Amino acid sequence: MSVPPSPSRPTSAPIRLLFLLSCCISTGLGATLNVAKPKKGQSVAIFGLGAVGLAAAEGARIAGASRIIGIDLNPSRFNEAKNFGVTEFVNPKDYDKPVQEVIAEMTNGGVDRSLECSGSIQAMISAFECVDDGWGVAVLVGVPNKDDAFKTHPMNFLNERTLKGTFFGNYKPRTDIPGVVEKYMNKELELEKFITHTVSFSEINKAFDYMLKGESLRCVIRMDG
Repeated sequence: MSVPPSPSRPTSAPIRLLFLLSCCISTGLGATLNVAKPKKGQSVAIFGLGAVGLAAAEGARIAGASRIIGIDLNPSRFNEAKNFGVTEFVNPKDYDKPVQEVIAEMTNGGVDRSLECSGSIQAMISAFECVDDGWGVAVLVGVPNKDDAFKTHPMNFLNERTLKGTFFGNYKPRTDIPGVVEKYMNKELELEKFITHTVSFSEINKAFDYMLKGESLRCVIRMDG
């Protein structure tokens, strides 16, 4: 059964950028806007500042979060993260105590929302334990190893913190992604800044080097060379 085209669907969006919506951008953006749902003026912590984490930060920026705290082990990502709305940075290596305690002290009790975007089981636990009692919501986005186990004290649930998970940002590709494209067309969502490198096909090994060294967000590989 075919679906008739919607008059609201954009027809002039550049394909060279829309490929970004097939995975990382939609996953991080939707995790914030559709699942964490921060309110204007609230605080958000993002664990992992790769492309998915920065898309989650972009969602927090769009939602009007007042504080967006980026947590990452790679300090070279911090300057770039400012372009995505991140206002403060924490490197867990700089502290001799759990990072959730650091964030709780920074925010006088905990953040309103947190998103884990690295796949690290420890980051998942930290993301849950750094949200405020009573209304804090933590969203797990990264994919853990198959043998990982999530362990936390039951009081973290009894204190009315909420833990959620998401896949592809709770977007339904066929019906919801056109709306994300419209956000880009309306200049609410900035896609260009996610592309940090462009190489020809003959230089494909460079793309792998950028990825393995953590130097790129998304690298476009041109098939014409």
